[in-house]
Amino acid sequence: MNALDAGSTRPYLIRALYEWCTDHGLTPYVAVRVDETVQVPREYVKNNEIVLNISFDATSSLKLGNEFIEFKARFSGSAREIIVPIDHVIAIYARENGQGMAFPAPEQDAAANHLTPGFSAALSAQDGPAETRLMQLVPETATSPASDSDNNESPEPPKSPQGARPSLKRVK
Repeated sequence: MNALDAGSTRPYLIRALYEWCTDHGLTPYVAVRVDETVQVPREYVKNNEIVLNISFDATSSLKLGNEFIEFKARFSGSAREIIVPIDHVIAIYARENGQGMAFPAPEQDAAANHLTPGFSAALSAQDGPAETRLMQLVPETATSPASDSDNNESPEPPKSPQGARPSLKRVK
């Protein structure tokens, strides 16, 4: 088998980072690019993205498969079934410290570049291998002025203890 036949490393990296988070008592969050193939509560989607808590406490029947992430979760007290294609996951990170990894947006959306300012800046650098660029969340005030996403109604990670909202920054 050659490298072209091996398939994507994304599902394996997502499972590894999920395991790392849970092993260290951290809360794993995934940022997802939403289109018609993603089954999430649309009322929490902003700028075609949603951030989901995939911790053991927040989900039931979680399956981190090679093609989909599937689970059940409650949104405003209402149980919902969530189905996310793996290639629509644009980041996985720990809520508490922001460590994690970002991935390129799905192919059909990458050219449109409709990502929120934090993800757009982090994913625009194309000089590393597309599948494994490493990202780190840092306070937004350290990298850019506040954006209009502060009024976001989607389930975003809580603010860090310093009060600054994290954003993605490329780490070499």
